[in-house]
Amino acid sequence: MSMTGTPAARGTKILTGAGALAAAVALGTTLLGAAPAQAAPAGPYGTVVAHTGLNQRQYPSMDSSGKGFLSHNAQVGLRCKVRAQNVGGNEVWYLLRDRAAWVSAKYVVNAGVVPYCKAVQRSLNTAGTAHPGARG
Repeated sequence: MSMTGTPAARGTKILTGAGALAAAVALGTTLLGAAPAQAAPAGPYGTVVAHTGLNQRQYPSMDSSGKGFLSHNAQVGLRCKVRAQNVGGNEVWYLLRDRAAWVSAKYVVNAGVVPYCKAVQRSLNTAGTAHPGARG
């Protein structure tokens, strides 16, 4: 193995390379810090973790008709939860906040506290904003 140049010249090249690496790291950190953050929905919200995506259902059951589809890593607002059909050992289902559709909690990781739907209905009745035909 032959090395060209004097030890001092080799040291300068190494230091120059280290300086370039440090500059690249600093620039990368600056660019990463300047990247716009994707805003998550207001809490509580959930992120779809099923790699193939997730069907939205009319009711909290796998037998219920489909109401749409959420792709992997989609973030959705969660209104409330119920215990219903067991899906892979998880019997919790979430009602989405912005549409009347349900998703199995088996495939959604939630952020924030998701109240039970009975508590949400009770608070709507107390506030006087529930639908006149709603029963709680």
